[in-house]
Amino acid sequence: MVEIEDKLISLDLFEKEFVCDLSACKGACCVKGDAGAPLELSEVAKIQKDLTIIKENMTQEGIREVEKNGVYYNDGDEPVTTLVNHQECAFVYFDNDKTAKCAIEKTFNENKIDFNKPVSCHLYPIRVAKLSKGEAINYDKWDICEPACACGEKLKVPVFKFLKKAIIRKWGELFFKELEKVDTQLKKH
Repeated sequence: MVEIEDKLISLDLFEKEFVCDLSACKGACCVKGDAGAPLELSEVAKIQKDLTIIKENMTQEGIREVEKNGVYYNDGDEPVTTLVNHQECAFVYFDNDKTAKCAIEKTFNENKIDFNKPVSCHLYPIRVAKLSKGEAINYDKWDICEPACACGEKLKVPVFKFLKKAIIRKWGELFFKELEKVDTQLKKH
């Protein structure tokens, strides 16, 4: 573990390699798992505000689930996206290749809303846990991401570099620069 500011960062972010390979996994992280995607309370409000526009890109099953149960439910003490059939995220849509993608992100990319997908999705395979003072930033190894690990190894891209944009979105550019410094130091040793 490395400590930067009030964050404990797993060395896996520097040592493991990862580049999403949607053509191989077909967006499995959006349709498998035991809970919805973690949401910040500010994200819940943004999704609720933009829901009418986001629905234009959602599946009928996702729309029905959200209309029936809302955009989130509480998993323990944190809000997570609503699921369809206890599996796929309600905000999933499928492209022509049957790849699961995010309706929120699609709506954002169409310049119809100013909120991209939940930051927990943007950061994946990083998972963030709240500590009494700060956060723990960990790499979440999941077998459905084996193609991403293979692609990352082939391209020699560490997890933190693959997630540069998401890390900057969540913690800022200065934090990312600190990660780069740590990476340089780790490579020296």
